[in-house]
Amino acid sequence: MKGIAHFMTGVAIATFFPEVVERAAAGSVLPVLGGMAGLLPDTLDFRFVRFFEEYDLEIDPGPEPDAHQVAQQLAKAMRRAYQRGEPRNVMLHTVRLSADLWRRYAVRFDPARSEVAVRIGPVVNTAQVALVDSELSSSSVPADGRNGAGEARIRVGVPMVQTYDDEVEIDIFSGPSFRFERHDDRLQIHFLDWHRRWSHSLTLATALGLGAAGIATLLEFATQAGPTGTPLWVGLVTGLGLVGHIVEDQLGYMGSNLLYPFTRRRTSGLQLLRSGDAIPNFLAVWTSLMLILFNLDRFSAQPRLDPAWFLGLAVALPLLVLIPLYQVRRRHWAATESLRQRDILSEAERVEMS
Repeated sequence: MKGIAHFMTGVAIATFFPEVVERAAAGSVLPVLGGMAGLLPDTLDFRFVRFFEEYDLEIDPGPEPDAHQVAQQLAKAMRRAYQRGEPRNVMLHTVRLSADLWRRYAVRFDPARSEVAVRIGPVVNTAQVALVDSELSSSSVPADGRNGAGEARIRVGVPMVQTYDDEVEIDIFSGPSFRFERHDDRLQIHFLDWHRRWSHSLTLATALGLGAAGIATLLEFATQAGPTGTPLWVGLVTGLGLVGHIVEDQLGYMGSNLLYPFTRRRTSGLQLLRSGDAIPNFLAVWTSLMLILFNLDRFSAQPRLDPAWFLGLAVALPLLVLIPLYQVRRRHWAATESLRQRDILSEAERVEMS
């Protein structure tokens, strides 16, 4: 989900507690604290965690990328990870042509054929809009898998499992990374392995909530305010704000490592949506706003909203209309274009543009 969706979800969760609403009416920032906790996991990953990741191989296609060379390097890293049992972290750099122009290229993993394919695409601007007539000329791929500099397909020759989209497009800002790791007799292909590990765990949510409550308690004693119960709500709002982020992410494709450090692998997502898509983000923000309004009203001295009518019209109706529409659009995308990583790279691009 976009940052605003995670933030609003954290605020909405906080307003379900009447004590939090009462304190907010008196000037407390507890609901905002819930929103900030909702932003924390992605902020940690894209502002800090990714810069500490070490790579065994960095592939830089250069200003005139050759698809065959890129595919060959990927295939070699995959074979080594499988044959030696040594995980390999591989970084794919973008092709920057000028301050506002980039050459797009796509990498596709094909487990059915045990192949990796690379296709050099058009020139795009920072808004990811392709320039007219900037595509490289292409023809059929010869038997050796090579098509000049523009397209290539290399046989890897090992059984593999792709845990994310089969095809990933690389264009602006920072490129993606992959971790190739052998599990039993298959090679696992992990997309952005550094993302959604400890920062997206229920363990961290619990620890963060307890830590926030402890700090609030110390501040109470330091200011001689005496016990007010505020630390309890500080910890609860903080922990649940982060949990809300994790739950929303589990609706997508990548999933999260829910019980890090007790588990070492991400739990696969439910694949119900892509966090970069407009309709899911709109629904998350709209539903959060309506729930905030509803909670503020029902915990007021004189509630004015009829729960059945308000929740039915303002919450249930938009969900019933837009969710089927979104499913239809998803099927249309799948039928007319190769799936792209609208999910995670949109998070990276959003952070880099901020």
